[in-house]
Amino acid sequence: MGVTSSPGGGSRSKALDLLRTLPRVSLANLRPNDGARKTERRRGRGIHGGGKSGRGHKGQRQRGTRPRLGFEGGQTPFYLVIPKYSYNEGHSLRRQYPPLSLKRLQYLIDLGRIDPTQPIDLTQLVNCRGITIQPLKRDYGVQLVEEGADTFAAKINIEVQMASELAIAAVEKNGGVITTAFFDPRSLDILCKPVPFFLRGQPIPKRLLPPEDLVRYYTDPTNRGYLADPSKISEARLELSKKYGYVLPDITKDELFQMLSMRKDPRQIFFGLAPGWVVNMSEKKILKPTDENLLKYYSS
Repeated sequence: MGVTSSPGGGSRSKALDLLRTLPRVSLANLRPNDGARKTERRRGRGIHGGGKSGRGHKGQRQRGTRPRLGFEGGQTPFYLVIPKYSYNEGHSLRRQYPPLSLKRLQYLIDLGRIDPTQPIDLTQLVNCRGITIQPLKRDYGVQLVEEGADTFAAKINIEVQMASELAIAAVEKNGGVITTAFFDPRSLDILCKPVPFFLRGQPIPKRLLPPEDLVRYYTDPTNRGYLADPSKISEARLELSKKYGYVLPDITKDELFQMLSMRKDPRQIFFGLAPGWVVNMSEKKILKPTDENLLKYYSS
């Protein structure tokens, strides 16, 4: 077999000649590289490679009898000296709402990561890397805070879980709409990671209603709760505009009125997708239930 001459052909021919003379790789001739394995040092064998085995002279460190973590030699330990305080009760079960500032939201809109002409919910906020939601760490959504309210200029229809009064005023001053809505942990995980859920081929479940201690918040029109009376929300919008001294825009005459008026059903997770539907990602189809029992079950 001849070797064609080319730049670097000498080194190529030497490599081919070496491959022809080398034996085939088998279990009989496999061995580690030189210096890859070192002989282990014998410890604790007295004169036959002994010493102190790297544990020093005597004591609990050498004998392996050190006390447990937190033991203070017999005196009352620190965690028993400090009394319990009531405000720490149930701290591991409290719902967490990571903050999202209006400044950060305007920044994401200016970059083009968020489309203000479409309704905004947690799916858009998570996909644009604007915020991270971890349901396993007791995250129940985001809280919209007022940082950057004086520079916020976008007209949006946004759905969050908590919102401050000044943040609500900043959104509505520009002709936008804000809604606060509750999502249970399962619905929240599906909303933040829709693609892995759709790939499983499962029907979209119904969103659970808020627990008893949150019903008052989400039925209050001043919080723009999704369970509040729409007529009372209109009155609350007008009162808030009078409180902060701005003219409330009439969204019914806006060209984006259809988008601004879009709201989810209390049992709905995604915009435009009802509970019970199955999204087929491979065939790009949406399968809807036709059985009467299923329709009755998934109805709000």
